[in-house]
Amino acid sequence: MSKSIMQPSEPKQCYLCGRQYGLERHHCMAGIANRRLAERYGIWIYLCDFCHRSKGGAQYEKELNLKLKREAQQAFEKKYSHEEWMNTFRKNYL
Repeated sequence: MSKSIMQPSEPKQCYLCGRQYGLERHHCMAGIANRRLAERYGIWIYLCDFCHRSKGGAQYEKELNLKLKREAQQAFEKKYSHEEWMNTFRKNYL
């Protein structure tokens, strides 16, 4: 389990609202293969249960999900490179 490159600081809190309880890990890249890669590269964040799974949360809200993918790509490219992002995830969200 790799540390998050998107949310490296403590204390643990929801990336969106700042709540410090009811936290769940949200892997910003969907699908089994991409989820493993997100874990490996630290492309995950903490979300409270509401921001994660509610009707307007990251799991169901397309625009929010896309925003988090963009932020994941930016964090990844800051640490690695755009070329490595494309070789790994094969889709540009920026």
